[in-house]
Amino acid sequence: MRILLTGATGLIGQALCQRWQHQHQLICLSRDVTKAQRKSNLAVHWIDSLASVDFNQLDAVVNLAGEPIAAKRWTENQKNRICQSRWQLTEQIAGAILQANTPPAVLISGSAIGFYGRQDSGSIDENCQTFYPDFSHDICARWENLAMRAQTEKTRVCILRTGVVLSEQGGALSRMVPAYRLGLGGKLADGQQYMSWIHLDDMVNIIDYMLLHSECQGIYNATAPMAVTNQQFSKLLAERLNKPELMPLPAFALRLLFGEMADLLLFGQQVYPKRLLDAGFQFQYTQLRQALASLAL
Repeated sequence: MRILLTGATGLIGQALCQRWQHQHQLICLSRDVTKAQRKSNLAVHWIDSLASVDFNQLDAVVNLAGEPIAAKRWTENQKNRICQSRWQLTEQIAGAILQANTPPAVLISGSAIGFYGRQDSGSIDENCQTFYPDFSHDICARWENLAMRAQTEKTRVCILRTGVVLSEQGGALSRMVPAYRLGLGGKLADGQQYMSWIHLDDMVNIIDYMLLHSECQGIYNATAPMAVTNQQFSKLLAERLNKPELMPLPAFALRLLFGEMADLLLFGQQVYPKRLLDAGFQFQYTQLRQALASLAL
């Protein structure tokens, strides 16, 4: 297949390139092609503008681009970067698909479980209609709506609401492991907030599944079936690293450190991937202990 991939230098995008580089013809969008080529060393074609893409010649688009949501404190400027890096490109992609005479058969577009906002401890799936109107919900709601504009009888759209992606190559664990190695890891606040996670291998497998199964369309939760509380996550990570779990961080300290962004850490969701399981997708990693054991931490 001829596939346009955005966000190819990110954690998931790099893993997809590794998987697909010899299976498909990959066109990867990057703001800095020279840097992307140097960083990736993959058998893909890099471009720096959608203007150089003929959407009539594409079989699929995978749209994962976006400023990392938890990389920096949420100033107003940073919030704007987070939003516009998702919204503008997604709007351009949807417009190009709609203008094509022979558009790609599928658009697989990113989102996040932040769509649900903060939730209580009950399990939620894609049928959940109760959303807390916070910043993370606002980002994802418009992001999804812009992507869904591309859906026609010629193009199906799959939206992936992704949880915390676990990998030794980067992402959330790369920021957590150093503190645990020093014996400074621990639960956040009371630790009862849920963390909905997914192993990077399963994340790549889900996108591949969406690509190959033409019956799939609409919203999917990209999370492992067994979410855990932050306290459980902390305990299992400390156990995996053979370190004590000693240093809980109180809520006020998280607020001082991260400001509004602390909401991502203090509030969670117990998300269940009902539609993926109903579609026949089989997870390789369903238990957190099993997932952590597979990683070279």
